[in-house]
Amino acid sequence: MIDNDSAPASAAGPAARPAHDVLLEQFAREYLRERRSARRWRWFWRLLCLAALVALAWAQWGARLHLNGAATPHTALIEVRGEIAEDTDANADAIIGALRDAFDDDQARAVILRFNSPGGSPVQAGIVYDEIQRLKSLKHKKVYAVCEEMCASGAYYMAVGADAIYVDKASVVGSIGVLMDGFGFTGLMDKLGVERRLLTAGANKGMLDPYSPLPASQRAYAQAMLDQIHAQFIAVVREGRGKRLHETPTIFSGLFWNGEEAIKLGLADDYGDLDYVAREVVQAPDIVDFTPQDNIADRLVKRFGAALGAGAAKAALQAPARIH
Repeated sequence: MIDNDSAPASAAGPAARPAHDVLLEQFAREYLRERRSARRWRWFWRLLCLAALVALAWAQWGARLHLNGAATPHTALIEVRGEIAEDTDANADAIIGALRDAFDDDQARAVILRFNSPGGSPVQAGIVYDEIQRLKSLKHKKVYAVCEEMCASGAYYMAVGADAIYVDKASVVGSIGVLMDGFGFTGLMDKLGVERRLLTAGANKGMLDPYSPLPASQRAYAQAMLDQIHAQFIAVVREGRGKRLHETPTIFSGLFWNGEEAIKLGLADDYGDLDYVAREVVQAPDIVDFTPQDNIADRLVKRFGAALGAGAAKAALQAPARIH
């Protein structure tokens, strides 16, 4: 007779597993799944970044190949757009580098500087003007300025270094003057009961401090400096334009004119856009753009930085006076 109560436990199947063992196993599986997913995403973003770098390198190499491989006569183009300053695209180093490349290109019949700029630093403009004169004397290659919407102040400072200036009848041209701007808050501070405590070693070290009164002597000094820079600007315009310039009492006053009036005053030579000058004046209608471009790192940040975003990066890493 068999006693059912004494039958082995194995006959009824394996003993039930404790609940905490089941939970631990589920946690381990979920953890491994998450790790595999995170690893896949890291590789995805890494490959995407690599593809972007390769594409940008290829584009830059292709542009340089096109630039150096233009085997037929052409016109070299350099764009000057926006404010002229050391930390903008229209800075002297970038423009001069493009000018030198264009002058070194034996197939470039002439160089066109196309302007759409309100001006900026007299230092940056002066450096470019001097380099234009130096390159023209060495290479004997013509330089033409084409003014689009605006060629004023520091931009015009550069443009007068060209052999001829072409405008649209509605272009804004001129503004041969210098300014130094700022604010003074002394009256407001008096009303608010605020005391300015400025300590200097040197009587003029705090010159033009917006929170201190401007003494007459310092005002006169600043004005004399502006007048001197203005005289330098005027000398450059006279040198560049020569007998073509028809001086009037207001021509160096900081006024600006449209293209039609600029031609009458001798500030510009004729009407014409980029294609017209390349085709009719240079007689090399093919245009090769020598305008400086961003490097690969800059392009990557600008084009892909926003797209990748902070989350993608985390997944991939997991760790003074102005001419105006």
